[in-house]
Amino acid sequence: MATPQENLLDWLRDAHAMEQQAEKMLKAQSERLEHYPDLKARIDQHIKETLGQQELIDGCLTRLGGSPSTLKDLGGKLMAFGQAVGGSMMSDEVIKGSMAGYVFENVEIAMYTVLIAAAKAAGDHETQAVCEKILPQEQAMAKWILEHLPQTTEAFLIRSEAPNTEAKK
Repeated sequence: MATPQENLLDWLRDAHAMEQQAEKMLKAQSERLEHYPDLKARIDQHIKETLGQQELIDGCLTRLGGSPSTLKDLGGKLMAFGQAVGGSMMSDEVIKGSMAGYVFENVEIAMYTVLIAAAKAAGDHETQAVCEKILPQEQAMAKWILEHLPQTTEAFLIRSEAPNTEAKK
């Protein structure tokens, strides 16, 4: 049996690891993007948001007497590394990266929705407010990716069809 506070603390550790994974994944994608300036700019903006989110989650963990899980953080970073290496080998890297980014943003949306409910149940209004601040950032990024997926796809298809033109990144 676990109390709402114990579950909240565990899920905050999960969120911390998730944000570590997001940072690695976004930075790897941004570093490789060469021909999609709008996508690169939005990813770079979200990297800054992600770093701020990490600080906010760290603050919640510290306030609650917890700390990040080294094992969970390492797992997240390893998953991000695997995604980056795997993605870089695909001929349609920018498309697969955009799709993966959209999926990942929706996982983050689910995580912060859970954290808001858990913080509310635990009576932790500060953590609830932090997660309510983060959630719209994740929703905005997911929305941006989805709305720009047709444009990114069209740009990829044009570049892919042109001779001597790299399309993948």
